[in-house]
Amino acid sequence: MNKLRVLITGGGTGGHIYPGLAIADNLLEREAVEILFVGTERGLEKEIVPKAGFSFATVTVEGLPRRISLTSLRSGFKLVKGLWQAKKIIEKFRPSLVVGTGGYVCGPVVAMAAWQGIPTLIHEQNAFPGITNRLLAKWVNKIAVTYQESARYFPEEKITLTGNPVRPEVISAQREEALAKFSLNPKKKTVLVFGGSRGARSINQAMIAAREALQNEDFLQIIHVTGKEDFSWVSGQESMEEVKIGNITIKPYLHNMPDALAAADLVLCRAGATTLAEITVRGIPAILIPYPYATDNHQEYNARSLEKEGAAVVLLDKELNQTKLEDCILRLVKDQNRLDHMAQKSKGMGKPEAAEYIVNCLYSLVKG
Repeated sequence: MNKLRVLITGGGTGGHIYPGLAIADNLLEREAVEILFVGTERGLEKEIVPKAGFSFATVTVEGLPRRISLTSLRSGFKLVKGLWQAKKIIEKFRPSLVVGTGGYVCGPVVAMAAWQGIPTLIHEQNAFPGITNRLLAKWVNKIAVTYQESARYFPEEKITLTGNPVRPEVISAQREEALAKFSLNPKKKTVLVFGGSRGARSINQAMIAAREALQNEDFLQIIHVTGKEDFSWVSGQESMEEVKIGNITIKPYLHNMPDALAAADLVLCRAGATTLAEITVRGIPAILIPYPYATDNHQEYNARSLEKEGAAVVLLDKELNQTKLEDCILRLVKDQNRLDHMAQKSKGMGKPEAAEYIVNCLYSLVKG
């Protein structure tokens, strides 16, 4: 059998990029595979993918507007250009398989591959699928989904429930070592608060308001990751050095998120698909505050999936205030039985073998 050549496309946000990298790593663990990532010039993938050591090519594409306008003409032109660029990349690389992990860039690349008869698989991270994947579903061979709730939007015969691939270091991080790295007390409850790589203004605002009530609780310790833009405002200092206020450690950014998750007894965060995959694979109870402006409100769909299983409490962004935040955090950390129950339900939703399941699907396309 000739060496497998796999083209992986996806981008815009880390939630579309990291699953692709996890799939690539799993492929390389099995055999010598040639891998090419395709993204855009503007997405985070342009920086993240080459740093991970993979070849990278780009196409020109942007999201199609929901209403007909002059912008539609520009987007349509870019789509045609993106299809032509995708055709050239595919002709040069000659992939055995094409995998789409979400984002606008998947549209022209996966569509062109499918039209040329190349085996294709798309992965949907969210409980409510994005428009690109909903459009591609009619042409691809397989659709891997993270949540059963998304299955109703796709042809039943193409669906496999796999979960969302996470970085191996998230799974392997050890709690005792993680607590030591952050100089945390193993006898106290640790709450990890974050809003994504850029932070979340509404979460930061509520945490400032609740800080007086939380900072002196002797059974509690909090890591609050603000994002670089809000750090000075939240911490009260200009330099990007962590600040301690009582039992709260305020950080602008976390480079070692796997360790922070390993140390946490409870997380308070947004409800992006990759974040939820990481907290469920660790089995961590969560307070979820979905980003209200996410496309098609998909973060709330994701959050409600965990809430329905008893793994999380959902607070809507518009409901977030000092009183509700204080009450929710303190009520949970004081109730060990409920935390244990939520942790069990969270762990039950985790899919540590997600990358392996997806790669098995890929092999079935070329060997079946």
